[in-house]
Amino acid sequence: MSDSDPSLSGTLLKETALAPWRSSLARALHRNRSRPYSRYFQLATVTAAGHPANRTVVFRDFLPHTNTLTVVTDQRSAKVADIAAHPWAEACWYFTHTREQFRLAGPIAIVGATNLNAELQRARQTSWEALSDNARQQFYWPHPAQPRDPEADFSPRDAGEIPPALFCLVLLAPDRVDHLELRGDPQTRTLYDHQSDGTWQVKTVNP
Repeated sequence: MSDSDPSLSGTLLKETALAPWRSSLARALHRNRSRPYSRYFQLATVTAAGHPANRTVVFRDFLPHTNTLTVVTDQRSAKVADIAAHPWAEACWYFTHTREQFRLAGPIAIVGATNLNAELQRARQTSWEALSDNARQQFYWPHPAQPRDPEADFSPRDAGEIPPALFCLVLLAPDRVDHLELRGDPQTRTLYDHQSDGTWQVKTVNP
């Protein structure tokens, strides 16, 4: 199954006001922009068997007019099966220059080739177009995590502008954000919780 529940992906697409934690995250991205790895974060999911799974992914952008983070993945990736079983995840993002951490938890969805939402398909297409040619090539490689065949073909392909069926967009819509700033004595920690009325509760707590 390449796509999550359509109702869930539709919820993640819903336009929302800019969350209060977005300015802090934007500032961290700007202040760490000289470090290319600042766009990497760890994404934790739960497998169908109930075990934790974690991996490093690349932040691509926010879905337009939302607070939803986007990353990309191969439909054959284990994270796709994890998300199908448990559509909830947490990202952990650490910025080395400014010494601050964001933990962002919330519902998560997969947008694959069979998703019928036209706006999500446009977002998937935009993400494909933004990839480097080297990144696109990986979606034509043999099945990930399978035994490596000495005869396997990893030669460059003509990736083109149309994403292959295996290319998926991943949407994470945080409804709880934990921002820890390690500089300072004492350190500063702020919790952001999304409320049922669409507002955010902001609390400064002990680090």
